[in-house]
Amino acid sequence: MKSVSIIASGMVTGVGLTAPSSCAAIRCGINNFQETRFVDNSGEWITGSSVPLDSPWRGRKKLVKMVAPAIEECMNTLKNEDFKKIPLLLCVAEKNRPGRLDGLDECLLDEVQEELKICFHEKSATISHGQVGGVKAIEMAMDILYQSQLAYCIVAGTDSFLVAGTLAAFEKKDRLLTENNSDGFIPGEAGAAILLCKTIQNPSKQLEIKGIGFGYEAAFVDSGEPLRADGLVQAFKGAFSTSLLSMKDINYRIFDANGEQYKFKEGDLAVTRTLRDHKGTIDIWHPVDCVGEIGAAIVPCILSIADTAARKGYSYGDNVLCHFGNDNGDRAVMILIYSGNRGI
Repeated sequence: MKSVSIIASGMVTGVGLTAPSSCAAIRCGINNFQETRFVDNSGEWITGSSVPLDSPWRGRKKLVKMVAPAIEECMNTLKNEDFKKIPLLLCVAEKNRPGRLDGLDECLLDEVQEELKICFHEKSATISHGQVGGVKAIEMAMDILYQSQLAYCIVAGTDSFLVAGTLAAFEKKDRLLTENNSDGFIPGEAGAAILLCKTIQNPSKQLEIKGIGFGYEAAFVDSGEPLRADGLVQAFKGAFSTSLLSMKDINYRIFDANGEQYKFKEGDLAVTRTLRDHKGTIDIWHPVDCVGEIGAAIVPCILSIADTAARKGYSYGDNVLCHFGNDNGDRAVMILIYSGNRGI
């Protein structure tokens, strides 16, 4: 059975410019929500979570400036490694995202390599699937690592909702959190990355990605259809099947809930429909409460948080359920298992 382990991570978020600082802030419930330079239709400043960089970068340049340090943070773990032997799978916004920046598929990967002054392996690629893109990238990384002699693979994501066209489109749909709408999300931006390797026998202190599942939800957020969470249930079952676990084995779940009621309802429905045995509370974590909606960066961000929590011993157990969803109905699930001594 294929599985990969996380050996390093990097994060650049609105609450920290490294993985340790971001994870510490998120653990404490700290956010950096402030008025942005954008105005809503009522003339009020839109609240967001921006990444404080040295210069006021915008557009693709800022995406590069956010993800490059996160990738470099991962690479610092490796000593004397030939980075031409490491593929980089870069996750970006889905192609139908309103206000999507031009050139993400054609240029961004090259721009990241130029920023880092590194040429990654020829299997490097850009994955344009938004919030679920990171899970698709991890599945690709598994195939790469098990079908080749390559030792490592980096999965990274960079995204920003602080784009005029994006904000205008989501406000028009009443999706943004404003004074006139309490059922909305706070836009954010981030870059994050994880370094993966094949899981070794008898691993010591490794967070292992054990199961992956995908599904499609016809009743997506603004479809108008009644929600039964069929797509997420399908993804749950796929991940449980490959990991040989069930919902009763899960200690906590961490997912991409962004403040809208929809994802909380969907997640609860999916748990209810897949839990077959009596179980106490399954704690839930939703770090978007601290960093805002960060789109394609959410999967490596959440994996970094789960990895840090397991290594430092403040997680709610060793078995973690992670789930993600796009606005177009794509759903993805991962089962994480921590093997090793908890706490440092």
